Amino acid sequence: MNTPLSSPGAERTDGSAVRIGALVPLTRPGWVEAGRHLLAGLDLAVREVNDAGGIGGRPLELVVRDTAADPQRAVAAVDELARLGVAALAGEYHSVVARAAAARADALGLPFLCSSAVLDALTEQPTEWVARLAPAQSRGWQVYADFLLGAGHSRIAVATQPSVYWASGARILRDHLAARGGTVLELDMGVLAPAAVCDELAGNRATALLLLVGHPEPAVPIVRSVRRDPRLAEIMIGAPAGQPEFAEWATLLGGDGAAIPFLRYLPERLSPLGARVETALRELLAEAPSFVAFEGYDTVTVLADVLRSHGADRTRTAEAWSRVAVEGTRGQIRFSRVPGIGVRQWDWPPIQVVDRDPAEPDRFRILHTG
Repeated sequence: MNTPLSSPGAERTDGSAVRIGALVPLTRPGWVEAGRHLLAGLDLAVREVNDAGGIGGRPLELVVRDTAADPQRAVAAVDELARLGVAALAGEYHSVVARAAAARADALGLPFLCSSAVLDALTEQPTEWVARLAPAQSRGWQVYADFLLGAGHSRIAVATQPSVYWASGARILRDHLAARGGTVLELDMGVLAPAAVCDELAGNRATALLLLVGHPEPAVPIVRSVRRDPRLAEIMIGAPAGQPEFAEWATLLGGDGAAIPFLRYLPERLSPLGARVETALRELLAEAPSFVAFEGYDTVTVLADVLRSHGADRTRTAEAWSRVAVEGTRGQIRFSRVPGIGVRQWDWPPIQVVDRDPAEPDRFRILHTG
């Protein structure tokens, strides 16, 4: 049985609930599938909190707003949610959107627990109002670079699009690989068609192509072109940002979408809590849950713990980040100050490099852990 997810814009008005504002990409150009999984995790955790008595006897309620991968829309949502009296903000998948939301939450004095965005500079200055569950991009992408080197790849090409997120990722890869004898060739997808990418790869003797681009366009056409070019039969395609994690990838690409390593943030083996949540999320989503769904669940689990212990006062919530010690689906969650990162950070979630098995594209293979 599939249980419907929360409706954006639907909220109770009786004043008795403790409200959490949820920022989620639910329409294009946002990554809708990621948003659906994130919301499923948030929703499930709220239901379980309420089944266990809520927050001091008061129900916990999500007030959902669709960001559609638009930073300005996210800022407007933060303003609205603050006026509605939410105790805290949760969610967001896209790093650039989360950065805009974090800056506004910091300015308003509204606690924000970011679920999925990884951009290191989530805020320009250190703040006590924002905490994050996902690992910083520099951490995850360095793990990915180590995987590339261990697999024998030192001549790397990256297909890129203009974005703070993609530029940051390319810089992390370039710096980490260069220090270990590797090279990175950047291919600007603003000027290159997928066929031209193939010519560049063949001419530069790259052994791996990384997709630092949007999904499904232009990631899917690039994969199809490379897979069909006999000159590139030995090249590895990679997607550190996690495009192959979701079912749509396999649906669009079939076998061409397999054997493309990407980052995900799950342990090799789930705890009993994680296994139970996985079963519930699978029923809710009618498909295997992604790591993003677990991030959503853990976000509410942390916020509920803080709200129970410290009340719904925003200042006390922000002050409580450093005292969090919560068992999440992927391990014990604690926040600390990490050098170079301005928000309270879970240091660190589990990190894997995985791909889809060519023999069984719905099955994931763990290739490397960090």
